[in-house]
Amino acid sequence: MSIQITDIAFTGTPVTDMKKARAFYEGVLGLVPGLKFEGEGYCWIEYEIGPGKNTFAISTGNPQWQPSPQGTTLGLEVADIDAAIAHLRENNATIVTETFDSPVCRMALVADPDGNTVCIHQCKKK
Repeated sequence: MSIQITDIAFTGTPVTDMKKARAFYEGVLGLVPGLKFEGEGYCWIEYEIGPGKNTFAISTGNPQWQPSPQGTTLGLEVADIDAAIAHLRENNATIVTETFDSPVCRMALVADPDGNTVCIHQCKKK
């Protein structure tokens, strides 16, 4: 018997400074916050992305879950990668890997304020 996975429930990224993280994810990337959970020393903010309303979350307060550039990467599909990277540069985002081509896409890697990797991605037209 195997597990029957039906969807991805959410993708989450740990952050250390919620104010800086929100400035990046909301102010620079333009994500709109949805659900927000707060407790003593803990905060979780969700963003719904795309037509399928995939959930991405940022969170503080869990000592076992720390930011890392070697962790899971959030991949964000954009309509125009060149315009997106120009916008990120204008907002002083850290470009980790310049735009490069693969057989199916163009992508670049940027870092959030904690060094977590975010992939800016554009599929090539078929």
